[in-house]
Amino acid sequence: MAKIISMHSFRGGTGKSNMTANVATLLAAEGQRVGVVDTDIQSPGIHVLFGMNQETMSRSLNDYLWGRCEIGAAAYDVTSSLEDGLAGRVFLIPSSSDASDIARVMRDGYDVALLNQGVRELMRELELDALIIDTHPGLNEETLLSIAICEALAIVLRPDQQDYEGTSVAVSVARKLGVPRMVLVVNNNPAAFDSAEVKERVENAYQCEVAAVLPHSDELMILSSRGIFALRYPHHPVTALYRQVAACLTA
Repeated sequence: MAKIISMHSFRGGTGKSNMTANVATLLAAEGQRVGVVDTDIQSPGIHVLFGMNQETMSRSLNDYLWGRCEIGAAAYDVTSSLEDGLAGRVFLIPSSSDASDIARVMRDGYDVALLNQGVRELMRELELDALIIDTHPGLNEETLLSIAICEALAIVLRPDQQDYEGTSVAVSVARKLGVPRMVLVVNNNPAAFDSAEVKERVENAYQCEVAAVLPHSDELMILSSRGIFALRYPHHPVTALYRQVAACLTA
């Protein structure tokens, strides 16, 4: 049975989707079959990291949630867009970036229970080892479900006072939902902040393990989501920390 991992942040702009894409790719590099579901249907974007755009999506998660197709029809094997010779596979279920689809979601919503059903179907149909849910920031019905059904949860935050306060809410909710394993990941840590001190302060504040403190990276900013950082820079310190997060979530 695949392990369900949710990647969450209380606010947008934390680097959560980059984290998700890199963790998924690194797991696939180890030979695992990994599914990635973009449930941020109000502001989708992880498909860009895997070389997709609206024109290359014949189906999306939206189509499944609106009853237009089975969820397997919205799954794309994006392994070939990553790296030749990758030992495992990555399957992406993107959300539509079409403005009219986003507007419909915001206006009409969707049956959240279908998401749980679809996740289970994907795990069986694609014979996955891990399924990673890239959630919508903040807390709503969809994110609560995504957190409730996972075996491991990573909450991504920046060393920022607004993130600290919001993360406190997310951690509290996850504990009430009984998530089996929860870790925090501090992203984009400025060079002026000592990583060990940040890790200790965050762990003490939330009484929760910090899987990694990732420094600000000019190379990551310059890449600008045009691909998977861990493949472009396999020996970079940030890539080593992505591996650390992946190992922590799948242990």
